[in-house]
Amino acid sequence: MRAIHITQPGPPNVLQVCERPMPHPKAGEVLIKVHAAGVNRPDVLQRTGNYPVPPGASDLPGLEVAGEIIEGDCGETDLKIGDMVCALVQGGGYAEYCTAPAAQCLPVPAGLTAVQAAALPETFFTVWSNVFDRAGLSGNETLLVQGGTSGIGVAAIQIAAALGHRVFATAGTDEKARACEALGAERGINYRTEDFAQVVKAATDGRGVDVILDMVAGSYLPREINCLADDGRLAVIALLGGVKAELDLGQLLRRRLTVTGSTLRPRSVAFKADIVAKLRKHVWPLLESGRVKPVIYQTFPLEQAAAAHTLMESSQHVGKIMLNVL
Repeated sequence: MRAIHITQPGPPNVLQVCERPMPHPKAGEVLIKVHAAGVNRPDVLQRTGNYPVPPGASDLPGLEVAGEIIEGDCGETDLKIGDMVCALVQGGGYAEYCTAPAAQCLPVPAGLTAVQAAALPETFFTVWSNVFDRAGLSGNETLLVQGGTSGIGVAAIQIAAALGHRVFATAGTDEKARACEALGAERGINYRTEDFAQVVKAATDGRGVDVILDMVAGSYLPREINCLADDGRLAVIALLGGVKAELDLGQLLRRRLTVTGSTLRPRSVAFKADIVAKLRKHVWPLLESGRVKPVIYQTFPLEQAAAAHTLMESSQHVGKIMLNVL
Protein backbone atom coordinates (compact mmCIF):
# COMPACT_ATOMS: atom_id res chain seq x y z
CA MET A 1 0.00 0.00 0.00
CA ARG A 2 0.99 3.64 -0.42
CA ALA A 3 1.66 5.53 2.79
CA ILE A 4 3.36 8.65 4.09
CA HIS A 5 6.25 8.06 6.47
CA ILE A 6 8.53 10.34 8.47
CA THR A 7 12.00 9.83 7.02
CA GLN A 8 13.63 11.61 9.96
CA PRO A 9 12.58 14.25 12.50
CA GLY A 10 12.39 17.61 10.80
CA PRO A 11 10.39 20.08 8.67
CA PRO A 12 7.37 19.11 6.54
CA ASN A 13 9.46 17.84 3.63
CA VAL A 14 10.59 14.84 5.71
CA LEU A 15 7.11 13.44 4.97
CA GLN A 16 7.60 11.18 1.96
CA VAL A 17 5.53 8.66 0.02
CA CYS A 18 6.56 5.06 0.64
CA GLU A 19 5.35 1.52 0.04
CA ARG A 20 4.43 -0.47 3.14
CA PRO A 21 2.94 -3.92 3.70
CA MET A 22 -0.79 -3.80 4.32
CA PRO A 23 -1.47 -4.04 8.09
CA HIS A 24 -3.32 -7.04 9.49
CA PRO A 25 -6.07 -6.60 12.05
CA LYS A 26 -5.70 -8.34 15.40
CA ALA A 27 -8.51 -9.67 17.57
CA GLY A 28 -11.05 -6.90 18.10
CA GLU A 29 -9.68 -4.86 15.19
CA VAL A 30 -10.91 -4.12 11.69
CA LEU A 31 -9.05 -3.23 8.50
CA ILE A 32 -10.26 0.00 6.92
CA LYS A 33 -9.74 0.93 3.27
CA VAL A 34 -9.00 4.59 3.96
CA HIS A 35 -10.84 7.20 1.91
CA ALA A 36 -9.67 10.24 3.92
CA ALA A 37 -7.53 11.10 6.94
CA GLY A 38 -7.31 14.11 9.21
CA VAL A 39 -4.22 16.20 9.91
CA ASN A 40 -3.72 17.21 13.56
CA ARG A 41 -1.19 19.02 15.75
CA PRO A 42 0.05 15.74 17.28
CA ASP A 43 1.05 14.65 13.75
CA VAL A 44 3.25 17.75 13.53
CA LEU A 45 4.76 17.02 16.95
CA GLN A 46 5.46 13.42 15.91
CA ARG A 47 7.08 14.63 12.68
CA THR A 48 9.41 16.95 14.60
CA GLY A 49 10.37 14.22 17.06
CA ASN A 50 8.41 15.65 20.00
CA TYR A 51 5.61 13.08 20.33
CA PRO A 52 6.82 9.50 20.93
CA VAL A 53 4.76 6.77 19.30
CA PRO A 54 3.00 4.61 21.93
CA PRO A 55 4.27 1.02 22.19
CA GLY A 56 2.71 -1.19 19.56
CA ALA A 57 1.34 1.68 17.46
CA SER A 58 2.19 2.29 13.81
CA ASP A 59 5.08 4.67 13.22
CA LEU A 60 3.12 6.24 10.37
CA PRO A 61 1.40 9.53 11.29
CA GLY A 62 -2.36 9.95 11.27
CA LEU A 63 -4.79 9.63 14.19
CA GLU A 64 -8.17 9.65 12.43
CA VAL A 65 -9.55 8.10 9.26
CA ALA A 66 -12.76 7.38 7.43
CA GLY A 67 -13.36 4.56 5.01
CA GLU A 68 -14.80 1.10 4.42
CA ILE A 69 -14.35 -1.88 6.74
CA ILE A 70 -13.05 -4.62 4.45
CA GLU A 71 -12.17 -7.34 6.96
CA GLY A 72 -11.55 -8.05 10.62
CA ASP A 73 -13.30 -8.65 13.92
CA CYS A 74 -16.20 -6.30 14.64
CA GLY A 75 -16.52 -7.78 18.12
CA GLU A 76 -19.54 -6.74 20.16
CA THR A 77 -20.22 -3.63 18.05
CA ASP A 78 -23.12 -3.36 15.60
CA LEU A 79 -20.68 -2.79 12.74
CA LYS A 80 -20.14 -5.20 9.85
CA ILE A 81 -17.86 -5.74 6.87
CA GLY A 82 -18.68 -3.19 4.17
CA ASP A 83 -19.77 -0.44 6.55
CA MET A 84 -18.46 3.09 6.09
CA VAL A 85 -16.97 4.27 9.37
CA CYS A 86 -14.73 6.90 10.88
CA ALA A 87 -12.23 5.82 13.50
CA LEU A 88 -9.78 7.09 16.08
CA VAL A 89 -6.44 5.30 15.69
CA GLN A 90 -3.09 5.38 17.49
CA GLY A 91 -1.25 6.01 14.23
CA GLY A 92 -1.12 4.82 10.63
CA GLY A 93 -3.83 7.07 9.20
CA TYR A 94 -1.69 8.51 6.39
CA ALA A 95 -2.04 5.35 4.32
CA GLU A 96 -4.35 3.50 1.95
CA TYR A 97 -5.21 0.94 4.63
CA CYS A 98 -5.30 1.25 8.40
CA THR A 99 -6.31 -0.99 11.28
CA ALA A 100 -8.50 0.27 14.12
CA PRO A 101 -10.09 -1.27 17.21
CA ALA A 102 -13.72 -1.90 16.25
CA ALA A 103 -14.73 -0.27 19.54
CA GLN A 104 -13.14 3.00 18.34
CA CYS A 105 -15.14 3.11 15.10
CA LEU A 106 -18.31 5.09 14.53
CA PRO A 107 -20.67 4.94 11.55
CA VAL A 108 -20.27 7.81 9.11
CA PRO A 109 -23.11 10.18 10.06
CA ALA A 110 -25.94 10.27 7.53
CA GLY A 111 -25.37 12.93 4.89
CA LEU A 112 -21.61 13.32 5.47
CA THR A 113 -18.83 12.52 3.01
CA ALA A 114 -15.79 10.45 3.95
CA VAL A 115 -13.66 13.60 4.11
CA GLN A 116 -16.13 15.24 6.48
CA ALA A 117 -16.37 12.10 8.62
CA ALA A 118 -12.59 11.76 8.86
CA ALA A 119 -12.52 15.27 10.36
CA LEU A 120 -14.47 14.09 13.42
CA PRO A 121 -12.70 11.47 15.57
CA GLU A 122 -9.57 13.16 16.97
CA THR A 123 -11.25 16.47 17.73
CA PHE A 124 -14.65 15.19 18.85
CA PHE A 125 -13.15 12.50 21.11
CA THR A 126 -10.82 15.10 22.63
CA VAL A 127 -13.55 17.67 23.19
CA TRP A 128 -15.99 15.22 24.75
CA SER A 129 -13.36 13.63 26.98
CA ASN A 130 -12.03 16.94 28.29
CA VAL A 131 -14.94 19.38 28.24
CA PHE A 132 -17.79 17.08 29.25
CA ASP A 133 -16.24 14.07 31.00
CA ARG A 134 -13.16 15.54 32.66
CA ALA A 135 -14.27 19.15 33.24
CA GLY A 136 -17.93 18.23 33.61
CA LEU A 137 -19.57 21.04 31.62
CA SER A 138 -23.31 20.69 32.28
CA GLY A 139 -26.57 22.51 32.91
CA ASN A 140 -26.40 26.25 32.32
CA GLU A 141 -22.60 26.43 32.64
CA THR A 142 -20.38 28.54 30.40
CA LEU A 143 -17.28 27.61 28.39
CA LEU A 144 -14.20 29.49 27.16
CA VAL A 145 -12.34 27.88 24.27
CA GLN A 146 -8.74 28.97 23.67
CA GLY A 147 -7.89 28.63 19.98
CA GLY A 148 -11.45 28.71 18.70
CA THR A 149 -10.63 28.29 15.01
CA SER A 150 -8.46 25.18 15.44
CA GLY A 151 -9.99 21.82 14.63
CA ILE A 152 -10.61 21.19 18.33
CA GLY A 153 -11.85 24.74 18.88
CA VAL A 154 -14.37 24.52 16.05
CA ALA A 155 -15.70 21.24 17.45
CA ALA A 156 -15.86 22.52 21.04
CA ILE A 157 -17.73 25.71 20.12
CA GLN A 158 -20.31 23.89 18.02
CA ILE A 159 -20.97 20.99 20.39
CA ALA A 160 -21.22 23.16 23.51
CA ALA A 161 -23.43 25.75 21.81
CA ALA A 162 -25.70 23.07 20.33
CA LEU A 163 -26.12 21.60 23.82
CA GLY A 164 -27.25 24.98 25.14
CA HIS A 165 -24.12 26.43 26.74
CA ARG A 166 -22.86 30.01 26.46
CA VAL A 167 -19.50 29.84 24.69
CA PHE A 168 -16.64 32.34 24.43
CA ALA A 169 -13.61 31.74 22.21
CA THR A 170 -10.24 33.32 21.50
CA ALA A 171 -8.60 33.68 18.09
CA GLY A 172 -5.67 35.56 16.57
CA THR A 173 -7.49 37.98 14.24
CA ASP A 174 -10.77 39.88 14.14
CA GLU A 175 -11.79 37.78 11.14
CA LYS A 176 -11.19 34.56 13.07
CA ALA A 177 -13.04 35.96 16.09
CA ARG A 178 -16.06 36.56 13.88
CA ALA A 179 -15.70 33.02 12.50
CA CYS A 180 -15.99 31.73 16.09
CA GLU A 181 -19.21 33.70 16.49
CA ALA A 182 -20.58 32.26 13.24
CA LEU A 183 -19.98 28.79 14.69
CA GLY A 184 -21.99 29.56 17.82
CA ALA A 185 -19.71 31.49 20.19
CA GLU A 186 -21.46 34.37 21.94
CA ARG A 187 -18.26 36.39 21.70
CA GLY A 188 -15.08 35.83 19.70
CA ILE A 189 -12.09 37.51 21.35
CA ASN A 190 -9.00 38.66 19.43
CA TYR A 191 -6.29 37.74 21.92
CA ARG A 192 -3.80 40.04 20.18
CA THR A 193 -5.85 43.19 20.81
CA GLU A 194 -8.11 42.24 23.74
CA ASP A 195 -7.60 40.76 27.22
CA PHE A 196 -9.72 37.62 27.17
CA ALA A 197 -10.03 37.61 30.96
CA GLN A 198 -11.46 41.14 31.01
CA VAL A 199 -13.87 40.39 28.16
CA VAL A 200 -15.11 37.20 29.82
CA LYS A 201 -15.55 38.83 33.24
CA ALA A 202 -17.47 41.74 31.68
CA ALA A 203 -19.72 39.42 29.67
CA THR A 204 -20.55 37.33 32.75
CA ASP A 205 -21.17 40.24 35.19
CA GLY A 206 -17.89 39.49 36.94
CA ARG A 207 -18.66 35.83 37.58
CA GLY A 208 -16.33 34.23 35.04
CA VAL A 209 -16.76 30.98 33.11
CA ASP A 210 -17.27 27.52 34.55
CA VAL A 211 -14.94 25.64 32.18
CA ILE A 212 -11.93 26.62 30.07
CA LEU A 213 -10.56 24.36 27.31
CA ASP A 214 -6.92 25.39 27.03
CA MET A 215 -4.49 24.53 24.22
CA VAL A 216 -2.00 27.24 25.19
CA ALA A 217 -1.04 26.88 28.89
CA GLY A 218 2.20 28.71 29.78
CA SER A 219 1.64 32.38 30.54
CA TYR A 220 -2.14 32.04 29.98
CA LEU A 221 -2.70 30.20 33.25
CA PRO A 222 -2.75 33.17 35.67
CA ARG A 223 -5.34 35.02 33.53
CA GLU A 224 -7.36 31.83 33.11
CA ILE A 225 -7.50 31.33 36.86
CA ASN A 226 -8.71 34.93 37.20
CA CYS A 227 -11.56 34.44 34.75
CA LEU A 228 -12.81 31.13 36.16
CA ALA A 229 -16.00 31.22 38.21
CA ASP A 230 -15.95 29.74 41.71
CA ASP A 231 -15.81 25.94 41.41
CA GLY A 232 -14.50 26.44 37.85
CA ARG A 233 -12.45 23.85 35.96
CA LEU A 234 -9.50 24.40 33.62
CA ALA A 235 -8.72 21.54 31.21
CA VAL A 236 -5.29 21.75 29.55
CA ILE A 237 -4.88 19.67 26.37
CA ALA A 238 -1.84 21.26 24.67
CA LEU A 239 1.15 23.40 25.55
CA LEU A 240 1.57 25.84 22.68
CA GLY A 241 2.48 28.59 25.17
CA GLY A 242 5.01 26.55 27.12
CA VAL A 243 5.18 23.92 29.85
CA LYS A 244 5.72 26.19 32.86
CA ALA A 245 3.48 28.77 34.54
CA GLU A 246 2.98 30.52 37.87
CA LEU A 247 -0.22 29.52 39.64
CA ASP A 248 -1.96 31.29 42.51
CA LEU A 249 -2.70 28.28 44.68
CA GLY A 250 -4.54 30.52 47.13
CA GLN A 251 -7.25 31.02 44.52
CA LEU A 252 -7.50 27.26 43.99
CA LEU A 253 -8.14 26.82 47.71
CA ARG A 254 -10.46 29.75 48.31
CA ARG A 255 -12.55 29.33 45.16
CA ARG A 256 -12.42 25.51 44.88
CA LEU A 257 -10.88 25.58 41.40
CA THR A 258 -9.66 22.56 39.45
CA VAL A 259 -6.75 22.46 37.00
CA THR A 260 -6.54 19.23 35.06
CA GLY A 261 -5.02 17.92 31.84
CA SER A 262 -4.92 14.84 29.68
CA THR A 263 -3.65 13.24 26.49
CA LEU A 264 -5.87 10.86 24.56
CA ARG A 265 -3.50 8.83 22.40
CA PRO A 266 -2.11 6.44 25.06
CA ARG A 267 -5.48 5.73 26.73
CA SER A 268 -6.97 2.25 26.57
CA VAL A 269 -9.44 0.95 24.00
CA ALA A 270 -12.01 0.59 26.79
CA PHE A 271 -11.58 4.28 27.72
CA LYS A 272 -12.06 5.36 24.11
CA ALA A 273 -14.99 2.97 23.63
CA ASP A 274 -16.78 4.78 26.45
CA ILE A 275 -16.33 8.06 24.54
CA VAL A 276 -17.66 6.38 21.38
CA ALA A 277 -20.88 5.50 23.19
CA LYS A 278 -21.34 9.05 24.45
CA LEU A 279 -20.60 10.64 21.08
CA ARG A 280 -23.03 8.32 19.35
CA LYS A 281 -25.74 9.17 21.89
CA HIS A 282 -25.23 12.91 22.32
CA VAL A 283 -23.35 14.25 19.27
CA TRP A 284 -24.09 12.03 16.27
CA PRO A 285 -27.76 13.18 16.25
CA LEU A 286 -26.50 16.79 16.15
CA LEU A 287 -24.34 15.96 13.12
CA GLU A 288 -27.13 14.14 11.31
CA SER A 289 -29.56 17.02 11.93
CA GLY A 290 -27.00 19.59 10.71
CA ARG A 291 -26.85 21.44 14.04
CA VAL A 292 -23.14 20.55 14.21
CA LYS A 293 -21.09 20.43 11.02
CA PRO A 294 -17.51 19.48 10.18
CA VAL A 295 -15.58 22.57 9.11
CA ILE A 296 -13.06 21.67 6.39
CA TYR A 297 -10.56 24.40 5.54
CA GLN A 298 -8.57 22.59 2.84
CA THR A 299 -8.10 19.06 1.51
CA PHE A 300 -4.84 17.78 0.01
CA PRO A 301 -4.05 14.55 -1.87
CA LEU A 302 -2.20 12.03 0.31
CA GLU A 303 1.03 12.71 -1.62
CA GLN A 304 0.89 16.37 -0.52
CA ALA A 305 0.98 15.66 3.21
CA ALA A 306 3.99 17.95 3.53
CA ALA A 307 1.96 20.87 2.15
CA ALA A 308 -0.82 20.04 4.60
CA HIS A 309 1.67 20.22 7.48
CA THR A 310 3.04 23.52 6.21
CA LEU A 311 -0.47 24.93 6.29
CA MET A 312 -1.07 23.51 9.77
CA GLU A 313 2.07 25.21 11.09
CA SER A 314 1.05 28.55 9.53
CA SER A 315 -2.10 28.62 11.72
CA GLN A 316 -3.96 30.36 8.90
CA HIS A 317 -6.72 27.78 8.80
CA VAL A 318 -10.19 27.82 10.32
CA GLY A 319 -11.24 24.25 11.01
CA LYS A 320 -9.74 21.02 9.73
CA ILE A 321 -7.00 20.18 7.23
CA MET A 322 -7.61 16.87 5.48
CA LEU A 323 -5.91 14.30 3.25
CA ASN A 324 -7.85 12.67 0.42
CA VAL A 325 -6.48 9.13 0.17
CA LEU A 326 -8.58 7.65 -2.64
